Amino acid sequence: MPVKKMYEVQAEESKKTRAFLVGLPLAENPGGLSELQGLIWTLGMEEAGQTILSRLDVQPAYGMGSGKAKEICEAAACAEADCIIMDWELDPTKQRNWEKLADLPVFDRQEVIIRIFASRARTREAVLQVELARLEYSLPRLAHMYGDLARQRGGNYGAKGAGEKQLELDRRQTRLKIQQLKAELSKVRQNRAVQRKRRQKIPLPSVALCGYTNAGKSSLLNALTGSDALVENKLFATLDPLTRRVKIADEQILLTDTVGFISNLPHQLIDAFKSTLEEAALADALLIVIDASDPNALEQARTVRAVLQEIGADQKKALVALNKIDALEEGAAAPAITVNQNGAAAPAVLASQQVAALRADFPDALEISAKSGAGLKELKAAICAVLKKPRISDNIEE
Repeated sequence: MPVKKMYEVQAEESKKTRAFLVGLPLAENPGGLSELQGLIWTLGMEEAGQTILSRLDVQPAYGMGSGKAKEICEAAACAEADCIIMDWELDPTKQRNWEKLADLPVFDRQEVIIRIFASRARTREAVLQVELARLEYSLPRLAHMYGDLARQRGGNYGAKGAGEKQLELDRRQTRLKIQQLKAELSKVRQNRAVQRKRRQKIPLPSVALCGYTNAGKSSLLNALTGSDALVENKLFATLDPLTRRVKIADEQILLTDTVGFISNLPHQLIDAFKSTLEEAALADALLIVIDASDPNALEQARTVRAVLQEIGADQKKALVALNKIDALEEGAAAPAITVNQNGAAAPAVLASQQVAALRADFPDALEISAKSGAGLKELKAAICAVLKKPRISDNIEE
């Protein structure tokens, strides 16, 4: 292959997928597109452009007026986008309508999250859980993958009929695969239950680290226990719970790192990761980790509470830790991007204002830094204290 042609092929392979982002009105989603931007960055995409709707008219074809839909498609074409991503859930019919209108792949944040999970699954349990979630999500959307490719298979005139369409065959195969995955995952969950019973035989209290994705839970686990859990500045770096033993004030305690939460987590993933999320529901207490450097920390804390309620862990004794406080105290701007009503980047919240707001919302929380080690001594003492409390302690405000 000529050198020039080889370089062209390499450049094409290394080219990132360009996504045009469409966000909900800020009244419904105050965080704008910052979270979706983080999701596509984790997936290895780049932003081609964006628009935030001023209002959302619920129309049957596109979920908004046809004029606005055409405007978005034209903007995506002008930005040379490879796909359009909606920051809300698209039902299969609307997805097909959008793809016909835009002549581009169109998908929602749920599919982005599932793709991230698929790219980061490492253990057998995580791979099974993600594959199950992916198939359950894609089953009602198989039609949009074919279009004119759905053809009749087999059968002749006067024989046994026209046969089955490719779409019908694939739907049946997908349902069969889902059944197989559920059966295999059930065995894996039984093994996890056995491991959990073995741990319960040892009379050690357990604490589950919960929080928004990328809040620093794995870093905190490493700092408290000296373990080497994977730490990355990306969303959903941890998919499998990791339990480590730590000695605090002459007492042995089990700390478990859990999968990070996110707003509008697809129900397919909540169901598939049920055994993983049970680690939080079955722990003696929760250590809720909040990224203090994120301007949307309060909204993220509410999301964590909502997920804990969904898995039945909201009544557990809990302790709140404001992590990454060193980034604010040093005056560092939060890495997340905030967006104003015009879709442009807005100034980050001042560090002093951010600290004051967090202290007001979480008066009983401990300010720590897993990176620098600040506040960890006080955190260990607080963990021992909350484990000894007979009553429920819930520090997250509604």
